[in-house]
Amino acid sequence: MHARIVRSLNFEEETFVANEKMLAQMAEKDGFIAALDQSGGSTPGALRQYGIPDDAYSGDAEMFKLMHEMRVRIMTAPSFTGKKVIGAILFERTMDGEAEGKPVPTFLWEDRGIVPFLKVDKGLETEADGVQVMKPIPGLDDLLARAVKLGVFGTKMRSVIHQADEKGIAAVAKQQFEVGAQIIKHGLVPILEPEVSIKSPDKKGAEKILRDELLKGLDALPESSKVMIKLTIPDEADFYRPLIEHPRVVRVVALSGGYTRSDACKKLEQNHGMIASFSRALINELKKSMSDSEFDKTLEQSIDEIYDASVKKA
Repeated sequence: MHARIVRSLNFEEETFVANEKMLAQMAEKDGFIAALDQSGGSTPGALRQYGIPDDAYSGDAEMFKLMHEMRVRIMTAPSFTGKKVIGAILFERTMDGEAEGKPVPTFLWEDRGIVPFLKVDKGLETEADGVQVMKPIPGLDDLLARAVKLGVFGTKMRSVIHQADEKGIAAVAKQQFEVGAQIIKHGLVPILEPEVSIKSPDKKGAEKILRDELLKGLDALPESSKVMIKLTIPDEADFYRPLIEHPRVVRVVALSGGYTRSDACKKLEQNHGMIASFSRALINELKKSMSDSEFDKTLEQSIDEIYDASVKKA
């Protein structure tokens, strides 16, 4: 199946082989996806959590430099390998950076066996009809072309659903699939991420509407198109099973969504076929002041817990 899918993308031979292997890994390998894609708005909080206060840097350039150093420390840690971490989602500046003298996507795939993804959204519009759709993404085609050249396999883009509003959720799904189609044209696999807020007063109702809208969108895709979907862990175990089993879906992954790692892992264990794509729940306990051995031991414990919840189901 995978060879047929990738041949349809018309890659050069070297890229064809890499993407065939990446696709097989995403579809079949045990493990989870690390989300290392904090952007401008969430970066200061991530740095504070890591132990770098706001007054330790001045301006965006210094802030992103510190964030890149933290991410490189994670990516080069001995425990951060494709044995359990099968993919990693990168912020654009991280994709453009280097790790151990190599472009980050190349380092991840060639040195660590981890499939690289790129976050492409530019943030959220203000809430309307109970949801926040994505802001426009200017220059997306150029960004996608650059990502392909750097060896990126897929992308990720996030919307947020706050209320069980049919009109709003339909708009979120429509936008996700429209941008997803643009991404697919570049030979990349998009991760659609319509997040349902864990604070939603009718989270279960929102999930029902969302599942129906996603199934309609998947059914309308050309047979050769493949997507991944990143979702909040549902209130009802195995609720997204129809999405997981859909022939156009490579993998369904779960965001932690504000749950603690312990709570997110317990919930994820109840959902068969769904693997983690955690950000804060992966890195929250890491500190700049740690020695390299302490840092890796803490990261390894986090990786092991998330891996087990992704693979060893109740």
